[in-house]
Formats: sequence, C-alpha cells, structure tokens
Amino acid sequence: MNDGRVAIVTGGNRGLGLEVCRQLASQNYRVVLTSRDEAKGAAAVQALASDGLEVLYHGLDVRDDSNIARAVGFVLSALGSIDVVVNNAGIHLDEPVDGRRNALVTSDETLLHSVDVNTFGAYRMCRRVLPIMENGGYGRIVNVSSGAGQLWDMDDEYPAYQISKTAMNAVTRVFAAASHDCVKVNSVCPGWVKTDMGGPNARLEISEGVQTIVWLATAGADAPNGAFYRDNKTIDW
Repeated sequence: MNDGRVAIVTGGNRGLGLEVCRQLASQNYRVVLTSRDEAKGAAAVQALASDGLEVLYHGLDVRDDSNIARAVGFVLSALGSIDVVVNNAGIHLDEPVDGRRNALVTSDETLLHSVDVNTFGAYRMCRRVLPIMENGGYGRIVNVSSGAGQLWDMDDEYPAYQISKTAMNAVTRVFAAASHDCVKVNSVCPGWVKTDMGGPNARLEISEGVQTIVWLATAGADAPNGAFYRDNKTIDW
C-alpha cells in the first residue's frame, strides 16, 4: 500500500515523465508533475485530468537550486511530505560538427549544459529531498539514466550525453551511500523508447519504457539501493 504517498516527477510534461505521472497517479500516489515549460506542464496535467487522474503542477528548472527549493517548499506546503522523486528531466544536445560527432568536436557549451541538467539537476534534487525523506522515515529516488552512460561498453558517439549520464550514475551511488535504510536511491536505463529523444523507430513503447522506473519508485522495504537497472534486472555500470 502506498498510503497516499507523495511523488515528484521532473521533466513530466511529455514522454517517460508524463507516463510515470500517469502510472503513479493510477496507483493513488499524490503526484506533482514538474517541468521547465509551464504551459506544456499545465497542458499535461489537464490531459491527465481528462483521464480522471488528479495531478498537481509546479514549474521547475533543475538548473536552478533556488527554483528547486521553491518547488520542494510548494510540495511540502500542499501535500505535507515528499516520498518519491523521479529525476527524469534530461537533454540530449550532441550534434554533428563538420560531419563528425565525437569527443574531439563537442563544444564546452554542449558538455557543460548537458552536465548541468542531466547530472547536477539530479544532484540538486537529491540534496534537497534526501533529508526530508529521512526525517519522514521513507523515500524512493529514481534517477532516469541511460545505457549510453555505462562505462563497460562506451564509445564516443554522443560524448556530452554519455558523460552526463555516467556522472548521473555516480550521483546515484554517492546518495545511496549517504542514505539511511529507509531511503533507496537507484538508476534506471529505460531502454530504447519511442520518445522525442528516442525517435519513432525505437523498440519500446513509452508504457514499456517506464516499467522499471515505476517498479523502483513503488518498491517495498526490500527495495534495492545504489544499483543500476534495466528490465527489473541489475546491469553493469
């Protein structure tokens, strides 16, 4: 039973984030959908409402710690707790330069922007919510990473994205180590999913891509901590 637990989903206005909001709300979680684009976020909440799902909205730019603090304050004021955070907000900026797309041509701007959103965004959220979860005696943090960030099988096709997701996995490990037993922090590779980022030829439907994310977000007392998952199974870092 989730007992009306409160979940924050970043980057919730479309794709994986929106579907996570849908599935958690369907399981009676009190969900706060957040996004940087407030118009798109509000439209996503309205779409969920048309399906009979009550979800709150708050604007959130994970690049801004003060913005995160305001969103966290809103959730605590409106709902009284924060039990689940899905760090889904992410960007993929790598583009070819003179016909090449590798570490030799990736700009500092692309790399820094990617890390700011994909890595530091998750770090900032974890830093804000972990003490709240520990005080409440319960927490689940799911960082939506990628197989592109696995060190064991890395090329240099999308260096900014890959480096940012590898570093996001490090965020998972350090906060899992810092957490008490009541809070579980894990990374997920959703697989190749038919999102705006994944494209129409991807193997998985969005509802399939969120399965492991939702599983970890709703896992019970025996939930893992500090691991990397795909298809409900651990994978190599």
